[in-house]
Amino acid sequence: MKKLAYIFNSILLALILAGDICYIIFGGTWLKGLTSVMFVLLAVLNLIFAIRLKKCNIKFASFLLTGLVFAMLGDILLNIHFITGAVLFAMGHVFFFVSYLFLVKFNWWDLLCGAIIFVPSVLFIVLAPMFNFGGVTMELVCVFYALIISFMVGKAASNFIRQKNLLNLLILIGSVLFFFSDLMLLLNVFGGLPKFVDVLCLITYYPAEFLLAHSIIANALWRK
Repeated sequence: MKKLAYIFNSILLALILAGDICYIIFGGTWLKGLTSVMFVLLAVLNLIFAIRLKKCNIKFASFLLTGLVFAMLGDILLNIHFITGAVLFAMGHVFFFVSYLFLVKFNWWDLLCGAIIFVPSVLFIVLAPMFNFGGVTMELVCVFYALIISFMVGKAASNFIRQKNLLNLLILIGSVLFFFSDLMLLLNVFGGLPKFVDVLCLITYYPAEFLLAHSIIANALWRK
């Protein structure tokens, strides 16, 4: 069962990366959506493998899977209606945050780490002269989103600080890549930076989603 899990994860990683590269080159909302469906499929398969191995942290896996579903929906709708896509992504980050609570219980370190990330993020959004949000509403949406994702990443960082193990490191890397990807998206959409920023967004986003989806089976395989 473990060997089969690794095989499926390797195959889906290759497909996700191939879809990512094809979307960067050719574009197409359908291709982006299909690639996003694959990381949700991976999470579902990993949940099944974890249950079969009888080592599944079902609450962690269920909330993480739900977060990935919201990310998939946000990914698809972002090009159609930006605010709707951003709200769906934000909801996904809430589910990620809750899932991390089932690995390491809540502590004030969670809030401190989140605040350390959020404060410079919001100052950058509000004060950087490069941004043109086209109105207060969109700027507030970006600030709200920054709040949610900052505390999601902060929780991942706090977990690793408090329990230094491979699973928490995997989740931290995935969460940081997600944050970096969204920063690149912000710079591309509202900062007017060139195409390479959009490429940076995409080449970090899908690996981030893979790492989070993979953490479901990693949690089962690496549990003592």
